[in-house]
Amino acid sequence: MHARFLQEHFLNITAQSDIKTNVLSGITVSLALVPEAIAFALVAHVSPLTGLYAAFIVCLITAALGGRPGMISGATGALAVVMVSIVVQHGPEYLFATVILMGMLQILFALLKLGKLIRMVPHSVMLGFVNGLAVVIFIAQFGHFKLAGPDGMPVWMAGTALYTMLGLVILTMAIIYLLPKVTNIIPSSLAAILIVSGLVAGLGIQTKTVGDMGSIAGGLPQFHIPQVPLTLDTLYIVFPYALILAAIGLIESLLTLNLIDDITNTRGKPNRECLAQGTANVVGGFFATMGGCAMIGQSMININNGARQRLSGLVAAVFLLGFILFLSRWIEMIPLAALVGLMFVVCEKTFEWSSLQALRKIPKQDAMIVAGVTIITVLTDLAIAVFAGVVFASLVFAWQHAKQIQAKATMDAQGWKVYELQGSLFFASTANFLSLFDPANDPQHVVIEFRHARVVDHSAVEAIDSLAARYQQAGKTLHLRHLSADCLELLDKAKGMVKVNEFEDPHYHIADNKLG
Repeated sequence: MHARFLQEHFLNITAQSDIKTNVLSGITVSLALVPEAIAFALVAHVSPLTGLYAAFIVCLITAALGGRPGMISGATGALAVVMVSIVVQHGPEYLFATVILMGMLQILFALLKLGKLIRMVPHSVMLGFVNGLAVVIFIAQFGHFKLAGPDGMPVWMAGTALYTMLGLVILTMAIIYLLPKVTNIIPSSLAAILIVSGLVAGLGIQTKTVGDMGSIAGGLPQFHIPQVPLTLDTLYIVFPYALILAAIGLIESLLTLNLIDDITNTRGKPNRECLAQGTANVVGGFFATMGGCAMIGQSMININNGARQRLSGLVAAVFLLGFILFLSRWIEMIPLAALVGLMFVVCEKTFEWSSLQALRKIPKQDAMIVAGVTIITVLTDLAIAVFAGVVFASLVFAWQHAKQIQAKATMDAQGWKVYELQGSLFFASTANFLSLFDPANDPQHVVIEFRHARVVDHSAVEAIDSLAARYQQAGKTLHLRHLSADCLELLDKAKGMVKVNEFEDPHYHIADNKLG
């Protein structure tokens, strides 16, 4: 069993991918993880090492056990903006307890096999998610263009400091874009970081470095049981935060998984990824970290470098820990401009530029969803944006589907008027359904043929009963053919009008609590 696990996860890497590509890409990702982890830790009002340890643990466990090889996870801003509230109000110990409960909820989600629900997210919502996060990552980089003012408050760079920063950013981006045209010996992103760092150190250029954000020197993460009372009051405090964090973490992780699936033309395993994310957060909580989820920026760095295997994520995690233990002094010397330039390139490559042209060609409602999800992601957070997009897309689908119900009217040999119904009768189509009939002017006997139609929910049954009442008031006789047994059981006024044919009547279920 263990030998098979190792073979599946690690040994086959040699046959499936170039080890050098995955190792070098992992090193690049580890460098990009450092400033992000520190920045998000500061956003959450915890120490930089809390974010770095979270990035190490989450990256390591999800790379080893997750359902999407090549995807990178770590401490993220989407979670940090929620975490800051509980840290400010109750302290970091409550955050660690929240992260553990968050992981447990994600594990429960995986055990219930609900990961497949992410496949229901429409493509228009996916486009909005990708574009929105690209914009968010892009805007976040401008925080590095600020310096501490005389009063300790951040102020925008000016003069030589600004021009130096911009020049190094442009140089980094130029190397990333142009080097692949010359050689592919190492990833251009890693080469750009090394070249710009060497240039700054060799020429003594004064500019912001990783060390200016905070020290990354430390030891191994220590096991730590959150120091909170094990009472219902504690649960009342941490559960709402844990639920929100679990939802945001899974949404961002599974949408990133879907994105990588599309890019690589492969299929990840959502439930397995949910289980890995939950496990990583439970473990992280017991090592006093802030937890995390998938990171679209670092994942795109990895995928764009050609890394497709678990090895890249494992290397990123191991090197990140190595930076903390042994190389902190050197990593702190890396100019932030090099990492900002790298993230700018990631934003450019992540943003779906083709979607801007497609907005003029796709249906207006889809264009509204793409634009809406993008804007809401930037202004609020990812969970709200995706939820709003899915709800709007569902309403649009219901509206479009409701217009498809129609009836063809003919007269049979007996002089009865026969309505041959087509489409689905449900809550959104009941008004259109009732408008198809004319009880006042119809003949004495009217037949509604449901052979090519489907009654979906209780609203549909109520509509049939309402139509039956109209024909009764008009003194007409209504006949209903080919309804399911479930529908017959729920009908009231129209029950006696149903012509039962056990051999020809369809058998399907209606969404109604009365049948449960």
